[in-house]
Amino acid sequence: MTLTSDYIKQRSAADPEFAALARQAAFNLDAAVAVRNLRDEKHMTQRSFAKLVGKPQSTIARIETGEMNVSVNLLNEIATAMGKVLSIQFIDPHSNMSSSANQASTSN
Repeated sequence: MTLTSDYIKQRSAADPEFAALARQAAFNLDAAVAVRNLRDEKHMTQRSFAKLVGKPQSTIARIETGEMNVSVNLLNEIATAMGKVLSIQFIDPHSNMSSSANQASTSN
């Protein structure tokens, strides 16, 4: 573990509000990476990606920077627009797996 992850683990154990914020931040960053990777895979700019998805470019930018508490509904809209299926997962917090390891698919 890193110093940062050790700190987050210790502080989360002592402060449930901090733990919730840390989980949300981790989800936002996972979503940011997934959306950016999808856009890069399609060789699209944020503007063209946003147009295809039917959202403002600023929304895509906020997702990709991790600033937005993105909803599962919005991620599903993005997946559908890109001809993909959104995958959601439940991970044992004590496992060493990355947050993109165990996946269960969902569809409309």
